[in-house]
Amino acid sequence: MNRPTRRTGIFLVLTGAIFWGIGGTVAQKLFQQYEIDVNWLVSTRLLIAGFLLLTVQFFGKDRSQVFGVWKNRRTAVQLITFGLLGMLAVQYTYMASIKYGNAAVATLLQYLAPVMIIIYLILRKQTVLSRRDLLTVSLALIGCFFLLTNGSISQLSVPTLAIVWGVLSGLALAFYTLYAVPLLKQYDSLVIVGWAMTIGGLALSFIHPPWQMDFTSITLESYLYLLFVIIFGTMFAFWFYIESLQSLSPKETSLLGSFEPLAAVLTTVFWLREPFGLFQWVGTACIIGMILLLALNKTSSSNTNQSLKNENSFRVS
Repeated sequence: MNRPTRRTGIFLVLTGAIFWGIGGTVAQKLFQQYEIDVNWLVSTRLLIAGFLLLTVQFFGKDRSQVFGVWKNRRTAVQLITFGLLGMLAVQYTYMASIKYGNAAVATLLQYLAPVMIIIYLILRKQTVLSRRDLLTVSLALIGCFFLLTNGSISQLSVPTLAIVWGVLSGLALAFYTLYAVPLLKQYDSLVIVGWAMTIGGLALSFIHPPWQMDFTSITLESYLYLLFVIIFGTMFAFWFYIESLQSLSPKETSLLGSFEPLAAVLTTVFWLREPFGLFQWVGTACIIGMILLLALNKTSSSNTNQSLKNENSFRVS
């Protein structure tokens, strides 16, 4: 099988990142205009996307890994833990932040995860604080301040619940990134993420079964939006991102992947007509600048690089 060209890789990672960003905005429309339940959307999205990713692995790659991951008891326990505390936590907190706020803020807050990882590694004395790390953390803090306050310290420009869920989403993504390192050393990312989505979707189904939904109240338009979130905003976005790694380096995919928050912000502001103040744009620029700084960093410690490399290899929003 021929490796994709560099041009193809760039097209794939840009398309995947844009799909991720737009997918969050479409989910916001489903929550706020069509009153779709967060629990139902998350469980449905995880179950269908997880099944599709495992199907891609089974028919397109090493099919033995699909069920081979369950043969080792320790690996199985790690996978279940990752599915519940990693995948489900990331997906639920991110979608809840969108529901109570908007996709732009939720996506930007989730992108604080790399900074949280840096802080964690410094506290664990697994790396030392460099000038670049200090600049990265400073950009993140300044960006968050302007994004959430729009320059006014007297009041927040974003609902409190959206901020809480967004910060929890960043924490969950940091755990998700670090915890999966040993699993990714043994198995393809499609297998790990596919099963993690399936596990998370099944667990949430006990709380809110996907079939317990008044489907008669769902319009054709909302079905199309739902399909976009599941197929394009989840399954294709991830698949394209993974495929791009065959012709691009993790650093390059991370750099081009910064189009995700940009796509989320632009579609939220110009499609959904969400108000966005001048200082919020400044905050957005700071956070995207932080992402680009991390992507271009060639001198970070090996632990930080390994963590961010693994995030790049199976990033999911």
